[in-house]
Amino acid sequence: MVRLPYLTALTTLFSYGLLFAFGQLRDLFRKLLDLSKSENLQGYAPICLGLEDFYTRRLYLRIQDCFGRPIASAPDAWIDVVERHSNDNNKTLHRTSNTTKCLNLGSYNYLGFAAADEYCTPRAIESLKKYSPSTCSVRVDGGTTKLHTELEELVAQFVGKPAAVVFGMGYVTNSSVIPILIGKGGLIISDSLNHNSIVNGARGSGATVRVFQHNNPSHLEEVLREQIAEGQPRTHRPWKKIIVIVEGIYSMEGELCNLPEIITVCKKYKVYTYLDEAHSIGAVGKTGRGVCELLGVDPADVDIMMGTFTKSFGSCGGYIAASKEIIQYLNYTCPAHLYATSMSPPAVQQVISAIKVILGEDGSNRGAKKLAKIRENSNFFRSELQKMGFEVLGDNDSPVMPIMLYNPAKIPAFSRECLRQNVAVVTVAFPATPLLLARARICISASHSREDLIKGLEVISRVGDLVAIKYFPVEQQKPHASEKLKKLE
Repeated sequence: MVRLPYLTALTTLFSYGLLFAFGQLRDLFRKLLDLSKSENLQGYAPICLGLEDFYTRRLYLRIQDCFGRPIASAPDAWIDVVERHSNDNNKTLHRTSNTTKCLNLGSYNYLGFAAADEYCTPRAIESLKKYSPSTCSVRVDGGTTKLHTELEELVAQFVGKPAAVVFGMGYVTNSSVIPILIGKGGLIISDSLNHNSIVNGARGSGATVRVFQHNNPSHLEEVLREQIAEGQPRTHRPWKKIIVIVEGIYSMEGELCNLPEIITVCKKYKVYTYLDEAHSIGAVGKTGRGVCELLGVDPADVDIMMGTFTKSFGSCGGYIAASKEIIQYLNYTCPAHLYATSMSPPAVQQVISAIKVILGEDGSNRGAKKLAKIRENSNFFRSELQKMGFEVLGDNDSPVMPIMLYNPAKIPAFSRECLRQNVAVVTVAFPATPLLLARARICISASHSREDLIKGLEVISRVGDLVAIKYFPVEQQKPHASEKLKKLE
């Protein structure tokens, strides 16, 4: 958890207060000056209204050049970022024909499969010729190809569950499946930092939702005991079912889930577990099988395993792996399966090929090398950032490492200066994070060479000094043996 220093919190609050005050002042002057030009809405209420609209106009638009940067290449270790300019103080941005080659520290391309691959790419191209880009149908009509069936069997085998079903979008996997698994009279207990797709799925289910402190099994047990004792609101009847939802790697924190302890608590109280492995499947574990493998948890102890193909596998879509009965039930009832166009065949083939490389079924050891490289790169980059004095969140082996920025002025300063020095980073602020906890999220890939990482570290260190985000003392480098000998001489 982030321990926000008092002085940092005070200065960050002051900065947001200043921006808010000047924004309100500008809105007041705009109303006074536009009184004679006001348009007649003919009884319609404004569509954009409230603090969200104010935040967008007065805060986000000032720095929107730091977000949504278009690229003109595959999301490999280096990318071509399209240059943009604005003639109205960032209210609108215009793309140019120029691009800048930048080190990519923002994409989820953990194993490097998103770029051209000697095994995956030819097979994806072949499937495009055979099946076309889209099935133009839902799964229950004409949208199930031989590839979809093969992928579902392969995913089930890969994660260690009896069966699986795939969907065309990772976000929809959570938001459409959770309401099918539980409804009114049920209880969802969700980690406080779960992804928005889980939050929306829980809200849409009609079940009662309770939150436990992030990654805290003790607090989870407290919430469970209290809720089981009280029962449903008003009637106090027993809950129809209880599901605990956690993530394998939390995407904004880079932290691994305390899965063994959480499973122990869930077993004790006979409640179901739902594990979102969007950022962990393929990226962690000796053979890439996610946090269950990394933390020594039997997949049979996790009732529902969810994951996406957009990170480690260089494709799109998501999956649910569970018992055959649950998967059959989802096939009959889930809207994303019944009403949405099925996953694109070339995207399906890309995932199949990527998993085969990871398993070594392509006849090489490239998969094992990629898994070793992502671990080595992630741990090296994290340790060097910490030595430099940055406040870095997350755990070892996680390829996601947020660098805390806090102050709103440091968000655009860090992003723009990194881009100026040919390093593309992702900055994240409210509403994706709490207001005071803005950060830069670094994502490491197996496709990064050691030279790439050193280049990125040098730039981030210089920019960190410039914008003053090294909140901890810099660790003194130990002299090499040759340097010690020179001093003795």
